[in-house]
Amino acid sequence: MGEQRLLEVENLSTSFTTEDGIVRAVSDVSFHVDRGEVLAVVGESGSGKSVMAMSLMRLLPKNAFVTGWASFEGRDLLSLSEAEMRKIRGRGMAMIFQDPMTALNPVFTVGNQIAEAVRVHQSVSKPLAMKRAVELLDLVGIPEPGQRVDSYPHEFSGGMRQRAVIAMAISNDPQLLIADEPTTALDVTIQAQVLEVIITVQRATGAAMLLITHDLGLVAGVADRVQVMYGGRVFESGDTRDVYYGGNNPYTRALMRSVPRLDERTSDRLSSVPGTPPSLIRLPRGCVFWPRCEFSEQVCRTTEPELIQCGTDHVSRCHFATTLPEFEYGARLGA
Repeated sequence: MGEQRLLEVENLSTSFTTEDGIVRAVSDVSFHVDRGEVLAVVGESGSGKSVMAMSLMRLLPKNAFVTGWASFEGRDLLSLSEAEMRKIRGRGMAMIFQDPMTALNPVFTVGNQIAEAVRVHQSVSKPLAMKRAVELLDLVGIPEPGQRVDSYPHEFSGGMRQRAVIAMAISNDPQLLIADEPTTALDVTIQAQVLEVIITVQRATGAAMLLITHDLGLVAGVADRVQVMYGGRVFESGDTRDVYYGGNNPYTRALMRSVPRLDERTSDRLSSVPGTPPSLIRLPRGCVFWPRCEFSEQVCRTTEPELIQCGTDHVSRCHFATTLPEFEYGARLGA
């Protein structure tokens, strides 16, 4: 197992100092990613998914305070110098951001930006780096890559820009890809295409992937394991089939019910998670989900639940994780 383990995170917490108070964005999160596997991190906006990823990449603003331990290939990411961290970014770990327009520089051609990413980590000439850029654009499905390599970001469609960002992320064959809501900014008609490109590239390169999304349905047939986050905490984690078929957490179940299904009548009202996510400055006492939970009882309002073992490598943060009634809805999402 030690040789397979690529990333290990223990008790990661991230907070921000603001004028309104301390924002506790990530609280005591622990997980791992093995070589070649896909771990999907899901949850509503504000659940801490992106902050967790940015903490690992060390890309947070100065008002952030990070504690815990994060090991990538045996090196503690949180204790490395900025110079050492720059060597890991792009080469060891690479990130696909959710908004390609902010990830690409509008005054340089797409090819130049990919070539620059190559040359930062590899001692190659500019012509060779540009050749590599063409190959990468071809790999991610850009038509006529030999010509489009000289195009500027604004000359690409949204889907093509995201494919270019994917090409840049894989330009140095990283061992871990972090895809942060990679399809959110795209039209729904091309979201599936871009996700397919990411998975195809991940399998072709053999890289592990941390796929961050709010859509459980999107990752049903893609991820090896799923980690559900809420209020900055891990609420459920396990093998994809265990989580989808078991659903041992009320929040996971609520998310699954909110996914549209083809086997339901169009007249049926789409289910949603009641209420709103909690303020990360003023979190409720006890379980942070109890104000929105259909199963909440008095103990939920006073005592924060621990992660309870529900099976092999399957845990749930709920006082009643092992006694909840059966839940079949998630099993039909395609996991």
